[in-house]
Amino acid sequence: MDLVRWGNGLSDPFLEFESLQDEINRLFDGMRPAEPRGLFDRAFSPAVDVLEHGDRFEVLCDVPGVDIGDIETSISANVLTIKGERRDPGAGENGAVYRTDRRSGKFQRTIQLPLPVNAAGVEATLKDGVLRIVLPRHEELKPRQITVKAK
Repeated sequence: MDLVRWGNGLSDPFLEFESLQDEINRLFDGMRPAEPRGLFDRAFSPAVDVLEHGDRFEVLCDVPGVDIGDIETSISANVLTIKGERRDPGAGENGAVYRTDRRSGKFQRTIQLPLPVNAAGVEATLKDGVLRIVLPRHEELKPRQITVKAK
């Protein structure tokens, strides 16, 4: 049996096995479905950013390939719910699917906002695959400037 000498620039066989194990782990990590992030979230959930701009919140949700008619948003108290469905582009067509990386199906995201919002003033737009929801803060919670009068 030949011994591998790794002190003279030859590779350590244990490091080679460790490297191979890391590559295999990365391969299988990419195959796992995304874990749900909220109580009602599903394994397929689009990415969401929640931003605060003083008097309003802004929610950006990545929904490329989702038709505007397949998106439903609702707000109750300070909880925003985004529901939708990305339809499988190959569904119902004759032919073979050789590879599919894009997820399709129904999704739901629930986002609890840190402060109550004015539900009547909420606006939602869809542009370039990004759903943008602007939620103005409730009037009672907006900071107000008070003018001091001299007597």
